Amino acid sequence: MISRIDSAGLHGIEAYAIRVEVDICNKAFPAWHTVGLAESEVRESKERVVSAIKNSGYDYTQRRITINLAPADIRKEGTGLDLPIALGLLKSSEIIQGSLESYLFIGELSLNGEVRPVRGVLPIAILARELKYKAIILPSSNAGEASVVEGLTVYAVTNLVDVVDFVEGRKQLEPVSIQNDTEELSVSEGDFIDVAGQFAAKRALEVSASGGHNILFVGSPGSGKTMLSSRIPTILPELSFEESLETSRIYSVMNLLPRGKLLKTRPFRAPHHSVSDAGLIGGGSSPKPGEVSLGHNGVLFLDELPEFKKHVLELLRQPLESGIVTISRAMSSLTYPAYFMLVAAMNPCPCGYLGHPRVACRCAPASIQKYRSKISGPLLDRIDLQIEVPPVPFSDMASKEALRETSALIRARVLKTRKRQAERFYKTGISVNAQMKPKHVRQYCRLDESGKSILKSIVDKFHLSARAFDRILKVARTIADMEASPSILTPHLLEAVQYRFLDRNII
Repeated sequence: MISRIDSAGLHGIEAYAIRVEVDICNKAFPAWHTVGLAESEVRESKERVVSAIKNSGYDYTQRRITINLAPADIRKEGTGLDLPIALGLLKSSEIIQGSLESYLFIGELSLNGEVRPVRGVLPIAILARELKYKAIILPSSNAGEASVVEGLTVYAVTNLVDVVDFVEGRKQLEPVSIQNDTEELSVSEGDFIDVAGQFAAKRALEVSASGGHNILFVGSPGSGKTMLSSRIPTILPELSFEESLETSRIYSVMNLLPRGKLLKTRPFRAPHHSVSDAGLIGGGSSPKPGEVSLGHNGVLFLDELPEFKKHVLELLRQPLESGIVTISRAMSSLTYPAYFMLVAAMNPCPCGYLGHPRVACRCAPASIQKYRSKISGPLLDRIDLQIEVPPVPFSDMASKEALRETSALIRARVLKTRKRQAERFYKTGISVNAQMKPKHVRQYCRLDESGKSILKSIVDKFHLSARAFDRILKVARTIADMEASPSILTPHLLEAVQYRFLDRNII
């Protein structure tokens, strides 16, 4: 007898439907065959499924069993097919008489029949709603994650017996109530009130947060680069529902979604400089998202930027430009979203004291050049604001906290600026100035004759690229928005230009 059970798998962060077909033949030698490009964890399900069926009190006898996972041309991985395979065996053995149609089943089985949680439930639940399944039946630990999808009935189960009793009508399960709760990602504690001095750097961070611009801090050790950068989450707006859903799908696939709730705060990822190219961009035999995708709609902080491997840093160029990462393998090609704010920090030289007003630099010119050459011109071109962070004078360190701004005050201004951008870009698919395409730059970043003359002289003098030209205009548009100015004025342009000078001074 052949049975058919509906389930789902993951291809990147997208879910796809899987039809589990189970055929049992009593007139042949006992055997177990799994076909349909099953990976090792799927093939190993035999031992888990057989033990779960026996230990749940159901009869299992050795027969010739063939399991087909359709579509057969896509690799199946993960442990979520345990439950549908077990149900298919019970259905083909006529232990289950009830209908399994219109349900989507997902879950891993333990040897005693418990249903364990799996990763990637959020995109699977979205697929179940799109395909109009009557309900999705999944582990109770994943129920909260699936329940955020409106318009979908979710049943949570704890063991195989619960599932069988439900489909046989012997037990009623209550649908999981819809939970639109959100979860804050843990970020470093701190407030901008803790930062003494560095008013120019704080201003640059506010500009960066207001327009979603990339920023690089260059300064001597102890000047506050890391302290400033780690506090940028405290001035960023919360994720919108659409952004939260998109980012949460990535975290769901990586099994990092806290307690099965949608994310509320913007991700802040700070990988160590020893990170590999696969760790940063994503990859592996079955490509998984990297740090750039985990920082989607949030911040990617790279401290000690020149200490990262140069070839790893060069991989950032494409996602910084397009906001996506495409990972190609022989069997498939996966695309992950990767729109993030790059926040980076570095010393001006290996010893860190080049240009310091009181401490002499001990580096040879060759070592300085080697150190700086790790940051290529094309990568630096993609960083909108490049800020020199000087040492903090004693007068600033000893200043009273009452004279400093809190993150709440700065965040309120950032929210107002972003609201103006959201109104401007309504129904354009973008939300901040940093995302503007060339057509938007031409439309919203027009200069008067004085501004054109100033920018022409700057471009000619410093040989700025077309990309740098566009990014200056985007930053100038953000500065104008911060002052509620409908047009870009000369002071806005000059401030934006000064943020680009550093790339010609240090490279």
